[in-house]
Amino acid sequence: MPARTILVIDDNPGVIEALATLFALHDIRTLGAATPEQGLDSARATRVDLVIADMNFSDDTTSGAEGEALFHALRAAQPDLPVILLTGWTHLDAAVRLVKAGAADYLSKPWDDARLLATVENLLELAEANCQLAERRQARRARREKLETEFDLAGLVFASDAMLQLLEMTCQVARGSVPVLITGPNGTGKERIAAIVHANSAARTGPFVAVNCGALPENLLEAELFGAEAGAYTGATRAREGRFEQADGGTLLLDEIGNLPLAGQAKLLRVLETGQFERLGSGRTRSVRVRILSATNADLRALVRAGRFREDLYYRLNAIELALPPLASRREDILPLAEHFLGGAGMLDDGAREALLAYPWPGNVRELRNTLERARLLCRDGVVRAADLALPVAAGVASSPRDLDEPGRAAIEEALRACNGVVARAAQRLGLSRQALYRRLQYYGLAQD
Repeated sequence: MPARTILVIDDNPGVIEALATLFALHDIRTLGAATPEQGLDSARATRVDLVIADMNFSDDTTSGAEGEALFHALRAAQPDLPVILLTGWTHLDAAVRLVKAGAADYLSKPWDDARLLATVENLLELAEANCQLAERRQARRARREKLETEFDLAGLVFASDAMLQLLEMTCQVARGSVPVLITGPNGTGKERIAAIVHANSAARTGPFVAVNCGALPENLLEAELFGAEAGAYTGATRAREGRFEQADGGTLLLDEIGNLPLAGQAKLLRVLETGQFERLGSGRTRSVRVRILSATNADLRALVRAGRFREDLYYRLNAIELALPPLASRREDILPLAEHFLGGAGMLDDGAREALLAYPWPGNVRELRNTLERARLLCRDGVVRAADLALPVAAGVASSPRDLDEPGRAAIEEALRACNGVVARAAQRLGLSRQALYRRLQYYGLAQD
């Protein structure tokens, strides 16, 4: 871990020396500057984690103009650099004004060593956490840009780490030819993931055919999948191709595979093992080259244990599993998806955003799309409000944190302990506004009396 460095800007050498001695006892490096100009040069030329700046650099001890100008220059040069102001009582109004403008804190001269050290340690920890957060976000942006550059994501809208990881795996397995099982609750977008697998596979120039196994009557299942000759069954007036033939040279998605009857499972297993089948009513064996994808919202392992799904077929289909998480567990995707579904036909006000984030979305992305399409028709002046969404959100349910990289329950509890339960201090330690911290306290069931 690099040495932590504080820049002290003060025209009194004794102040710089005293602070350097104090910080050295706590393994903190100190740089000194006697004028605002020197301080700005040092801040630009050297990596510093925090600045402590005097408010007065002139003979007029009632004026804090130099300190204010220095603060604004530091903010302009490095907006995220925390600044603590050292002030006399005559500069208190100016110091308060600068805290409102973004200064980390102010301390009166002579300062209290214990309070100064506590403030400095908190700010350095926060700066380190913010640096790590920025690095994670930058790494995530780089991963996403690489993914979007190298692969066809079929216009999928996402912002969460969960979906980024899933898409990275999806694009990696797309290059192979083994069967893929796509699992997840209804409405999460399993067919879209299947389309991304096809679009990035060796079979991408071939057809992509999807069949809903749960919607096929058992007496028509064989004809639907494998085709039929004329006269093979009542009403079969001409020969027809099945889905396997239609998908030859491409990809076949067997959606709702968990609903496939046992008789159909046995016939499907033979095709997967040999690549061969016969049309209904024909003795001619046909061969196809098809990439098989399957999708289900059912627990196939439980169906195998219950004797309702063949174990050998399960392992044949599940060479690789892609598990889509429910929308409720990737809440960072909610607002980007909502804005995508609105298109250019409207915008969300703050109340609508809060309502969207508070709702658990049992119907997942499909329910979100339907909700926004309805709200787009009902809203006035192109602005979607909470009432337009008509969501059954219980009173008092707080929205969840908007970014999983932001402080979670454990970090909040630790901050509250360190700050003796003082919410204002804990919020500063976490880098949140008090209002944002109160929302998280409510969401995590930690609301303060």
